[in-house]
Amino acid sequence: MKKRFFIGLMGLLGLISLMACGEEPTPEDAAMASAQQSYESLLEGDYESFLAGRADAEQMPASYREQLITTYKQFIVQHKEEHGDIASITASRAQMDSTLQLMQVFLMVCYADSTLEEVLVPMVERNGEWKMK
Repeated sequence: MKKRFFIGLMGLLGLISLMACGEEPTPEDAAMASAQQSYESLLEGDYESFLAGRADAEQMPASYREQLITTYKQFIVQHKEEHGDIASITASRAQMDSTLQLMQVFLMVCYADSTLEEVLVPMVERNGEWKMK
């Protein structure tokens, strides 16, 4: 848990330092930070925050939200059973897909059993914020 927090904190500090230097983060950097923050919320068991990171979260009926939260919990349990937990998630790169009008963010998932997996998270910009599609 502390390792996940530290990795997320480092990414957030990097983004803040860019802003403090007067440089705005690139859309790629902002989308990567948002995707990583959302997935770290999932790992910490903050399913509501993970759900809030979705672009369509505000329009969802309550029953569907409850179903998604149950699915998120099952996802975490499944990965704990298969890999002994998720050790960390790190955003590795992002690229704009101008045809689909979204940012493709690649996250590296590092499991406790030392297995690595790359996950693609499509992100869209909504009102100046990057959200999961």
